[in-house]
Amino acid sequence: MNVLRAFLFSLAAFVMQATPASAQDGDRLLLNNVRILHLEGEHARLVPEMAILIADGRIVRIMPTDQVETQGATTIIEGDGRVVMPGLVDMHVHVWDRQSLGAYLAAGVTTIRNASGMPFHLRLAQEIEQGDVIGPRLITTGPILNSPGPNAQINHQMIATAAEARSAVQQQHEAGYRRIKVHSNLTREAYEAVLSEADRLGMTIMGHTPEGERKAGMPYQLPFDIAFGEILDDGFVTIEHVESIVWHGLRDRHDEAAGRALARQIAEAKVPVDPTLLAFYNLLRVAETQGAYLQRPGTEMLNPLLVAQSQAEYDRWANEDVERNRAAFEFYKFMVRQLADEGVLLVAGSDAGIFTNVPGISLIEELELLEEAGLDITSVLRAATINPAIALGRQDDVGLVVEGYQADLILLDSDPTEDIAALRSVSGVVAGGRWLDRASLDAQLAEAAKHDVERTQRNLVEALVAQGVDPATLGL
Repeated sequence: MNVLRAFLFSLAAFVMQATPASAQDGDRLLLNNVRILHLEGEHARLVPEMAILIADGRIVRIMPTDQVETQGATTIIEGDGRVVMPGLVDMHVHVWDRQSLGAYLAAGVTTIRNASGMPFHLRLAQEIEQGDVIGPRLITTGPILNSPGPNAQINHQMIATAAEARSAVQQQHEAGYRRIKVHSNLTREAYEAVLSEADRLGMTIMGHTPEGERKAGMPYQLPFDIAFGEILDDGFVTIEHVESIVWHGLRDRHDEAAGRALARQIAEAKVPVDPTLLAFYNLLRVAETQGAYLQRPGTEMLNPLLVAQSQAEYDRWANEDVERNRAAFEFYKFMVRQLADEGVLLVAGSDAGIFTNVPGISLIEELELLEEAGLDITSVLRAATINPAIALGRQDDVGLVVEGYQADLILLDSDPTEDIAALRSVSGVVAGGRWLDRASLDAQLAEAAKHDVERTQRNLVEALVAQGVDPATLGL
């Protein structure tokens, strides 16, 4: 190394401390002396002694450390051999207020897909993209489309007829949404109209698989009005929740032979699946602890308005049958393993933001459960990086540490392919080309626990009004 280069990098530690927590527009960021984790190809590869130059939110150049000059960098981060990998993607979250964004970044999550849209999400996504708000990239569906039935919730946009369905899809498109989320109670008439209108407008579909009207005796004595197999060629970006697949696709039978056949059917249809194992696991933990799990560290980041509205669910699950639900969870893990073995594209979603799932860290917990279900670590890591990019049609732009790709990266103290727990040691994040050191991430995490309940309520009221619902009738 020549004298100039040695001098420049002797300043690296000082630069890391002296620069702002985030890079500004026009900054050129250099990550020096890092090990790059490549997850593409047949096997994961860890390439040591590398440097990454980032400008305008993109990876401009990747080079060996011993070939680095300053490259015009305005911010130099000395990696000290830390591991750099693609930022994590959480494919199923519920954002109630912007306050939670920092919790995702603190856990290394640089992209989130919000699965229940409100008008503020459209504004927030734009503010993040423009750099006005620090947060993970935000993708959002529109409001959940559902029909009256046992799974209806107050924030769902309710439709039952073809006319109502077409109007709702048009309304969401005009508002700026380009992704539709459907739910399980949708009637056949409404669901088919949603598919037709979304296709006409170029909108994508994801969500629960619609079952049609729920009648007495379903699913144990009577089949569902809409068979699970009918859904598989409808162009879903992802099907959500392994427990929903078991409920609808197997009529809630925990039959291993039938489960293998169903996994094969999903694989043949080439439909990606988002298992969200954590959604059920956390409910099981509530039952096992008779509610004590609801007070675990991190739950202070759950939105208070959501918590207040969820008391009935807390009470129910605190008194649920533990053994029955443990057995159910074991079967859900079996199904995830079968889906992986059959070659289904699995993506990682945590369902963070529901009444038990903490923003940010829940994705790491989901990945740990995927490993527990039987996936190898590389497959687990791909489920939160490459696979979401493929499912979203962005594999040429995100999800890899490659020149020209978006600069959404995380720095880890150790190699996650050796131990998935390494994801709990994020030392820094590059989000949209913006550098956030650990101190800044900790500050973001602390802010995520400082809730603005009035703003959250305004978000919800605005959403209900946009759907034609009078919030006063719901006590809001």
